[in-house]
Formats: sequence, structure tokens, C-alpha cells
Amino acid sequence: MSIADWFSQRESRRYTQTGGTQPPAGDVPGGVWVKCEGCKRTLYEGELAENQRVCRHCGHHFSLTGPERIEMLADEGSFEEVDGDLVSCDPLSFSAAKPYTASLSAAREKSDLNEAVIVGNALIGGIPVVLGVMDFRFIGASMGSVVGEKIARAFELGTSRRVPVVLVTASGGARMQEGMLSLMQMAKTSAAAERHAKAGLAYVSILTNPTYGGVTASFAVLADVLIAEPGAMIGFAGPRLVEQTIRAKLPKGFQTAEFMLAHGMLDEVVARPLLKEHLANLLGYLSPVAAGGER
Repeated sequence: MSIADWFSQRESRRYTQTGGTQPPAGDVPGGVWVKCEGCKRTLYEGELAENQRVCRHCGHHFSLTGPERIEMLADEGSFEEVDGDLVSCDPLSFSAAKPYTASLSAAREKSDLNEAVIVGNALIGGIPVVLGVMDFRFIGASMGSVVGEKIARAFELGTSRRVPVVLVTASGGARMQEGMLSLMQMAKTSAAAERHAKAGLAYVSILTNPTYGGVTASFAVLADVLIAEPGAMIGFAGPRLVEQTIRAKLPKGFQTAEFMLAHGMLDEVVARPLLKEHLANLLGYLSPVAAGGER
């Protein structure tokens, strides 16, 4: 058999799910099976995708890209991106292991995005909102000048349209390559959230794994309703750093969504398959449009 015939035969095979939790023996291409980080079972990729990338056995929530989250939350065909052409520059000519410009180029190629957050107008359960989603693939969804600007503009757009703002966070924190300019985004986004609140408009924040650093310390936790996905890690500094700093053993489950809920930081922990319906019901109570006019 020639190598060309071998590839043709390989591509024509159909891979189907078996009754067990292990993949069938033989020539299985990558991307058909994935190992769950929670229960360590081997999962069929097709079934995982159908369940919004949540393990049916243990409930472990796999990470999602920004576009996947938009598809999951927004009504079909309703999302219209704004400010998608904003891109980061290199104000400090920063270079560490590699130049900042190289990191930006690699992130754009990897994610097919211009920056670590996607913002736009959308409908959720028929209710108009401004929806923003962070994508961890883009330099850990760190908050630089452009991310902060797009988040601030999301609030301003929601305020001008008099609709709720819904933000889905996932971030490692501030973007060190932009220094003080990155830290300034904490104040800018917080001020924009405050103006939106003073206009009597709702803001719902959905914290996903992981949400850390300056994002947690600013707009992510300033919402009217704070929701997190199960198992999401949420905090300012990571558990290892906290433990080293205070020189004490941390409680079990420290910084998990469930721990944060038990200690009053969150309002709800909602599983991903239930999130859109739950969010639509919540927005029905909070949205002036859904309530039949301005409050």
C-alpha cells in the first residue's frame, strides 16, 4: 500500500463512541478523545462538545474560547462585535524572554483574535445586552490598555443604549508588558462600571476558570450579580503565593467558586449547561426593556 493510499484510507475511517471509557485500540487520530482533568476518564470529543465541554461523569468544566462562549450565551445570529479593530501597541518597548510585539503576534495567530476580549451587542433570551467575553488563549487574557479600553467602552455602550452589561471573565491579571499603563485599567474599568450603575442599569459578571489579579480586583467583582462556573479558581494572588506569604496552610478548596460562595463573595455557582437559561431569567428581572420600560 502506498503512503497516499494509507492516508486516504485513514481519513475515510469513521470513529464512533464505544461503551467503555477508554478509546478503542488502533489508529485513533488526535482530537477524537480527551482526558478529563477531574475524574481522569477518557472522553469522546463529540460527546464533550454536545455537553458544552462539561464532563458528564464528574462535572468538570473544560475551558472554552471566547467565540465558543458567545455561541453558548448569545441568541443565534444576534451577536454584533464592536471595537474589534483595536490592537495593542508596545509603549515600553518591552522585552523579556522575547519582545512584547512577538508575544502579541503569536497570540493573534494562536487565537485568531486581535485582543483578549471580544465585545458586542447581543440578545440573551431575546433581551438586548452588551456582551463581553475574555479569551485566555490571548496572553492569559491579561488586562492591558486595549482590554481595559474595550471593557470601559462596553459599559459606556450599555449605558448609552440603556441595556444590561454581561461580562464573562477569565484572566491571569494585569499585563506586565505594559507596566503602569496596565494597572491604570483597573481604575478606568471600575469607574465605567460605577457610571453604569448610577444610571440604574444592571451588570452581571460570570467568573470562569481562572479569574485572577487586577481583573478580580476591579470590574469582575463590581457587578449587581456575581455568578461563577463550578470549580472556577478566583482570587487576586494564586494559592501557592498566598501560602508562602502568610506561612500557613490554606483551607481545603481555597479560592474555588464553591469556597467563595460559602464565604459570601459570590451570589451563585451555576453549571454551564444551565447558564444561558438562568441568565435569561435573571436579565428578565433586571432589564428595563424586559420590564416594559425604563426603571
